[in-house]
Amino acid sequence: MRAPRKIAAALAAAGLLASLPAQARAEEAADPHAHHHQMMMSMKRATRSTADYALPAIDLVRDDGKTVSLPAELDDGKPVVLNFIFTTCTTICPMMTQVFARLQERLGPERDRVHMVSISIDPEQDTPARLAAYARKFHAGPQWRYYTGSTEASVAAQRAFDVYRGDKMDHTPVTFLRAAPGRRWVRIDGFASADELAEALHELVAAR
Repeated sequence: MRAPRKIAAALAAAGLLASLPAQARAEEAADPHAHHHQMMMSMKRATRSTADYALPAIDLVRDDGKTVSLPAELDDGKPVVLNFIFTTCTTICPMMTQVFARLQERLGPERDRVHMVSISIDPEQDTPARLAAYARKFHAGPQWRYYTGSTEASVAAQRAFDVYRGDKMDHTPVTFLRAAPGRRWVRIDGFASADELAEALHELVAAR
């Protein structure tokens, strides 16, 4: 219970604990992921938009321990499906990762022609070895790689895709798809199903 007590103490010190309803205060003290649970309950249906996101010139460390340039890794002509996760998350991230696992099943042999990318927003905890174990847990194929690195690199990636929230507990489910380098990204806010992602990916590839 040490961690929840520290969280409650920090909230109290910041003057935030008193502003929460009694039930919310109790939930926050007992469960550091309570905010995540509440946010999940309020999430609406996934919404789709398009944007021009430029891959930042950063190096990340892949789950196999290799340091790679993010643009060089993804700008080889293959379609990209990308999300942001962290392995100690107990709510949003497992759901998003399970959707990716179902997506690779849904794609079948086509998955080998797609980059599936999961970037950690908690690089201090998410070592390459930890990400590799997480990948095995969800039966990630060779086309689905996990990335970590320095805090600065992780933040730069999050800012590039406009998902940086300052605190990992404040992150929301977002998935990004791109047909090819130089094309616009499709941004899906909310929990999209594997079928929805596969459909969006096929539409993008057909239109390129």
